[in-house]
Amino acid sequence: MNMSKPEHEATAAGEVQTDRQAATRTLDEGTAVAPPPAPEAMEYDYTNFYFGAGDDPFALLQPFDDWWQQVRPAGYYLYELPLHTAPGPRVDVEDTKTGEIRKGLVNFASYNYLGLSYRREVKDAIKEAAEIYGGGSSGSPILSGTTALHRALAEEVADFKKKEASIIFPTGYSANVGTIAGLMRSGDLIVADQYAHASIVDGMILSKATSRFFRHNNVEDLDRKLRGFDGKKLVIIEGVYSMDGDVPPLADIVEVCRRHRARLMIDEAHSAFVYGENGRGVVEDQGLEDEVDIHLGTFSKSLGGQGGYVAGSEKLINYLRGFSRSRFFSCALSPVVVAGLRKALELARNEPELRRKLWDNVAYMRKLLDEAQVPTGDSTSQVIPIMVRDDARIFQIGEEIFREGVFINPVKYPAVGKHKSRFRMSISAAHTREDLEEGADIIIRVLRRYGICP
Repeated sequence: MNMSKPEHEATAAGEVQTDRQAATRTLDEGTAVAPPPAPEAMEYDYTNFYFGAGDDPFALLQPFDDWWQQVRPAGYYLYELPLHTAPGPRVDVEDTKTGEIRKGLVNFASYNYLGLSYRREVKDAIKEAAEIYGGGSSGSPILSGTTALHRALAEEVADFKKKEASIIFPTGYSANVGTIAGLMRSGDLIVADQYAHASIVDGMILSKATSRFFRHNNVEDLDRKLRGFDGKKLVIIEGVYSMDGDVPPLADIVEVCRRHRARLMIDEAHSAFVYGENGRGVVEDQGLEDEVDIHLGTFSKSLGGQGGYVAGSEKLINYLRGFSRSRFFSCALSPVVVAGLRKALELARNEPELRRKLWDNVAYMRKLLDEAQVPTGDSTSQVIPIMVRDDARIFQIGEEIFREGVFINPVKYPAVGKHKSRFRMSISAAHTREDLEEGADIIIRVLRRYGICP
């Protein structure tokens, strides 16, 4: 790989943008000019720098930095763009390539599915808690970090989920890692969907259990992976798969787990509080709440806060208190965050119209995209992948969408498979019809330039 900088990157950011805009103009006869090719360095990704030769751990740093200095201005800068507003339907975002603050962008990047993170009631609860508790917990949950707010939230989550007990984690990631590694051991078997979140994979690795993956939503393959194992078995699935937006065939998976005497865990990070008549998730929506052994979710998606939870039997929760190292050895969630979560949960329970508005918005956006023949995979949820399948140009497309007024996340390998690059669109109950129409119009217009849709 030639790590010397391409000549065009020596120009000013504005000049580079002018060239790209010129390359996407439409000719008089209506034929689009082909966009410029991606820099050679964009053919590489993080996985090319995972291993390195020699005996110095820092030997990887220089080749990675040489690559990073090329690809960051060429598109990777689209990650970690600082927001200057709350994650509402419209956001002000700092363009780190030009230094500008781009204002009023239609926001399809943030979760915040019910629009609760910035509700006045939530902010007031946070302020009140800050006056009483200060900014942080200043301790592990098992020592000084548990407040009356933490205890109340755990009880309210258990009541909401109709389970005996629940336990609160500082993040959704730590909930998955702590639960899986806290429960399973060397010699046990864990079988997870191949599209399981990285936190599930990391929990499997830390558990030292035998780990297998079954083909996505393929019940026959799950059956094969469980067959012939006599020890402890745990199957892990998700309620909504975060990169594809589809849901599992839960009834069939439950039947396979029963046949093989395997316990079942579901991560409802993207489905809790929005699926089901009462918002209790895909398990409620499919009528199988009591058939799942471990109910895990996050507070950062639908409730717009931070943290994770596990709900289940009291015996399970008591055991995890002692063996979930990611919770045991972490500072407890900040009391001000917990106060906001309690209020957000109350609003989600008392205002079912938020869920109805969300699903109305999802249906409307899907209609706009379908009419334009935008490929959206198998999504049936508020997570809508826009399938680009062009790893080399995903960032060029993303930059144009960003500059024209939409904040949306580009995703490529290794977050998804090779040649499965996409934009992940998150729909919120807070979006207006005007937001959805404007955002869809911009995305469709840019996709057409690149031949992604007709």
